[in-house]
Amino acid sequence: MEKSRKITLSEVAAQARVSPITVSRALRDPAKVSPEARARIDQAIRELGYVPNPAARALASGRTDVVGVIIPSVSNNVFADVTRGIYDALEGSALSVQMGNTRYSPLTEEELIRVFLSQRPAGLIVAGHDQSPAARAALIAAECPVVQLMEVGPAPIDMAVGLSHYEASRAGAAHLLAQGYRAPAFLGAQMDPRSQQRLQAFRDCLAQAGIGTDDPVVTTPEPSSVSLGCRLFADLLSRSPRTDAVLCNNDDIALGVLFEARRRNIRVPQDLGICGFNDLEMMSAAEPSVTSVAVDRLRMGRDAIGLIRDRLEGRGQPRGYALDLGFRLMTRDSTRRGG
Repeated sequence: MEKSRKITLSEVAAQARVSPITVSRALRDPAKVSPEARARIDQAIRELGYVPNPAARALASGRTDVVGVIIPSVSNNVFADVTRGIYDALEGSALSVQMGNTRYSPLTEEELIRVFLSQRPAGLIVAGHDQSPAARAALIAAECPVVQLMEVGPAPIDMAVGLSHYEASRAGAAHLLAQGYRAPAFLGAQMDPRSQQRLQAFRDCLAQAGIGTDDPVVTTPEPSSVSLGCRLFADLLSRSPRTDAVLCNNDDIALGVLFEARRRNIRVPQDLGICGFNDLEMMSAAEPSVTSVAVDRLRMGRDAIGLIRDRLEGRGQPRGYALDLGFRLMTRDSTRRGG
């Protein structure tokens, strides 16, 4: 069987009546080529069946046009929203995305970082600041922009965009105390470093207020779910029946608390206040609606790509730059005592 002949970039240029350099530029950065020329090039590519060779481009330019994105979960709504922001920001550019899922495994993250960097990416986005020493060393040596997502810390490897999970959780705990709750507890699942920061903020807030001596905390390394929230709350009540408020490390757990409270005829917010984290859509749709700490996840993804694109175009931020997007406490019926 005869092999099909590979179409060259020069053939595309000839059919589109432009130079090979113009075709290359249109593939790398479409905005730098006139709409008329881009239309002819796109038509020629379709008619000829031209497929760009990313390996050849990498050899010529020192990099591919791929941004590597390494996240710990593809099913978690939080990371789904961040990913949507990443794709939104790449719309109309020559950059594309290669996704990697660590499933919260540091060893898997190390391997994905090595594989992605070996492919000469245009940039690399990773979740968090808690990489292993080997992964951190690889990122420090990376010859491309690196953005750490989800949180801001004192020493980004290159650039970071996110928020202080400590300050956000502390605001949630302080809100419960301000509403008159005096026996608050903390529930958490999938206790990654960001959730650990939220827990520490809860403990510090209660200690500062002089509340709590029995450490009313129930956590588990299990993946988060609404049904798990029901079970954690039932476990909490068996240990601390006086609990009158719950700060949850995410919204799945908070919604589970709400469902279990209703099953037990516990009045929300009169007898129990509930505060979640992330402010997913279901929190405002629940009955009663549930207070949560809002994080702008779409913007987080968009800004991460913006930092990479700016760096590639020579006008980016210096190493060590951190963009703190902050948070908002969305107070709703689940913590509004007396109405």
